[in-house]
Amino acid sequence: MASNGNSPESVRRQIEGEREQLADAMRALRSELHEAADVASKLPPLPVLALGALAGGFVLSGGIGASVRLLFRRGREGRERAALGRFKLVDTE
Repeated sequence: MASNGNSPESVRRQIEGEREQLADAMRALRSELHEAADVASKLPPLPVLALGALAGGFVLSGGIGASVRLLFRRGREGRERAALGRFKLVDTE
């Protein structure tokens, strides 16, 4: 008999039960990992997602309109005659 009061047969049964629990836990973990890998394989790569987010943010923030106004503003304004601070007198003809 062992010093802790357990017989060798009861210790073997406990070890076998723990092995079965460990095997079940490993099977569950492997199935979860396979499911996660399947989900990850269906997603587009990260650079594509980042580029899409950048483009979406640019459009939502009004970047297209601001860029076009900046690029084509000079042709519309005409000639500046006089300026005082932020105010300008412009000849459009």
